[in-house]
Amino acid sequence: MGSLIKSGGVSGAILSRIATNDQHGENSEYFDGWKAYDKDPFHLSRNPHGIIQMGLAENQLCLDLIKDWIKENPKASVCTPEGVYQFSDIANFQDYHGLKEFRQAIANFMGKARGGRVTFDPERIVMSGGATGANETIMFCLADPGDVFLVPSPYYAAFDRDLRWRTGVEIVPVHCSSSNNFKLTVEAVEWAYKKAVQSNKNVKGLLFTNPSNPLGTILDKDTLKNLVRFVTRNNIHLVVDEIYAATVFAGENFASVAEVVKDLDSSEVNVDLIHIVYSLSKDMGLPGFRVGIVYSYNDSVVSCARKMSSFGLVSSQTQFMLASMLSDDSFVDNFLMESSKRLGIRHGVFTLGLKKADINCLISTAGLFVWMDLRHLLRVRNSFESEIELWHIIIDKVKLNVSPGSSFQCTEPGWFRVCFANMDDDTLHVALRRIQDFVSKNSNKTAEKASDNDQLIQNNNAKKQKWKQSNLRLSFRRLYEDGLSSPGIMSPHSPLLRT
Repeated sequence: MGSLIKSGGVSGAILSRIATNDQHGENSEYFDGWKAYDKDPFHLSRNPHGIIQMGLAENQLCLDLIKDWIKENPKASVCTPEGVYQFSDIANFQDYHGLKEFRQAIANFMGKARGGRVTFDPERIVMSGGATGANETIMFCLADPGDVFLVPSPYYAAFDRDLRWRTGVEIVPVHCSSSNNFKLTVEAVEWAYKKAVQSNKNVKGLLFTNPSNPLGTILDKDTLKNLVRFVTRNNIHLVVDEIYAATVFAGENFASVAEVVKDLDSSEVNVDLIHIVYSLSKDMGLPGFRVGIVYSYNDSVVSCARKMSSFGLVSSQTQFMLASMLSDDSFVDNFLMESSKRLGIRHGVFTLGLKKADINCLISTAGLFVWMDLRHLLRVRNSFESEIELWHIIIDKVKLNVSPGSSFQCTEPGWFRVCFANMDDDTLHVALRRIQDFVSKNSNKTAEKASDNDQLIQNNNAKKQKWKQSNLRLSFRRLYEDGLSSPGIMSPHSPLLRT
């Protein structure tokens, strides 16, 4: 078989631009960390010195509740003796609308995950292969190659793949800074929008995650309202990725953009411009089920997205089981409450452990991760090169896969996203111990270096003092010698000098 040459040489195949470009982002540090973990995965007994995966935002804290429900409801699966009688119906072809029961159950769950303050129309539920597929689908529906979407940074590292690799859409970051805890403001969006327009960019919309990935923060309702007003005023789309909606464990209630659409006057919001991306990957910890959702208030987008969903449908077997599970109100209510509680406890344990190592994190109230501040450990302050050096040390020496802030387009070196919900308690404690040991050793080295510097300074001072004393003696000798011949200069033995 001939080799594949990018330019399509004589002996190779001519490939598409997608096949030969490097826009996927697979070669970034974000994915390199995963590759390092895959080569040396940690296990408490089989590989206790391996790399601990802290770069994957998975929610494994409530899988026991799901397992228990499955055991108690064997009819929910067509692969059990109790449910196999429905196998033929489920195994047959299903159109891209999806099972009606599934769409209804998803709509109900989305409402419960948002505190029951808003309802969702099952007819607007469009399936996709995870949030990755959902985000790409909405881009295909809203923008053409070369069009621009504004995305506040730091943003999810794989957005470069999800939003632009195959669509050709361009991302223009809206840079946020630690000076206001990386809070997204309407002023920052307006500035980025004006700059893009002045550069002759065709801005089609604004997209962000709420709750934020990687920050774990929640956008307040007033800011969300003002952003809706902004996109309406400028006739551009707003896409809100709400896949962490049910991971809130503290602070204020999460406000969905669906609540804002309901609350605002019709003159303040053009609902045709508002779209939501959702998934069960984070809120329920089911990324392997590949359940992604596009929810749009625009009828044409719903129609187009539904046609495109043929390329990434959720299997009918998965739909069937989830329809039964998510229709169980008692289970869903308990799951959401227990998940929030367990996430809060895990977040508290992890951040307290980091604090013992003198490591601070951005204050967060949602998500499966923390935004960890390691700026004080950089070899050179405000250096991305130093950030990557530190990241390599953490991967290779500390044996933790964490994600550097530069992978999330953060403009300030030294921030890292660290996931805490994808492991058991024992593994978490090992990870914390490794972090604390690393910081302690680093502090000791710094102290030793400071001590060495202090000693060097003391030695230099001693030398200087000796030099001064020697020079002073020489000066006195010169004064004395000169005084013998110069009557205007006093002798060093003069009583006036001694006083």
